[in-house]
Amino acid sequence: MDEKETSFSEQIDEQDVIEKSGGLTVEGEKTKIHCMSIIGQIEGHYVLPEGQKATKYEHIVPLIVSIEQNSEIDGLLIVLNTMGGDVEAGLAIAELIASMKKPTVSLVLGGGHSIGVPLAVCAKKSFIVPSATMTIHPVRISGTVVGSPQTFYYFEKMQERITKFVCDHSKITSDEFTKLMMRTDQIATDTGSIIDGNEATRYGLINKVGGLSDAMEELYNMINAYNK
Repeated sequence: MDEKETSFSEQIDEQDVIEKSGGLTVEGEKTKIHCMSIIGQIEGHYVLPEGQKATKYEHIVPLIVSIEQNSEIDGLLIVLNTMGGDVEAGLAIAELIASMKKPTVSLVLGGGHSIGVPLAVCAKKSFIVPSATMTIHPVRISGTVVGSPQTFYYFEKMQERITKFVCDHSKITSDEFTKLMMRTDQIATDTGSIIDGNEATRYGLINKVGGLSDAMEELYNMINAYNK
C-alpha cells in the first residue's frame, strides 16, 4: 500500500470514529486532546426514531472511560449543541465527566438545553459563545403517567438531583437556578427560562464567554499545570 492509499485509509478510519463516537483525538506539537461532541438529543434507554441527530449513551460512556485511562491523551474538550433528551442518561454522562482527573473544558455552541445544562457545567472549566442559548425548565416525562403521590415524589427527587449537580459544578445558587426554572413569563405554554451566553456567565452558570480559541487556550493551560 502506497502513501496515498494509507492516507485515504486513515481518513476513512477517522470518519468512522467520528460517526460512531462523535469525537476525534487531535495531536498537537506537545499535547494530544480528544474533542467529544454532544449534539442533537441524548439517547438513553430508548432508541430514538431515525432521522434525529443523537448522542448515544452507550457510545459516550466507554469513550469517556478510555480517555481517562489513555496515558497518551492529555485533556478533553466537550463541544455541545444539544436540545436535551434522556434525563438519567444525560446526568450519568455529566457525573462521569465531572469525576475525571484529566483536564476538561466544555464549550456551548448553538444550545445547551434541558439536560444539556448539567453537561455544560460538568467540565472543570466551561465556555459559551455569545449567541448560544440555554433552556432551563423542570423535569418532564413522556409516556404513561400514574396520578399518584409516588409520581410527584419521583419528579421532585429527580429535579433535586439535577439542581444539586448544576449548583455543585457552577457558581449559580440553588435559589437562582430554581427561579429560572420556574419562570412563567418567558416560554409560551411552558415553565422555565432561555438565557444567552452573557446571561449564563452573569448568573454564574458558565465560567466564561468565549469561542474555540479561548476554550483551547484554557485547556492547554490546565494540561500544563496538571503535568507539572
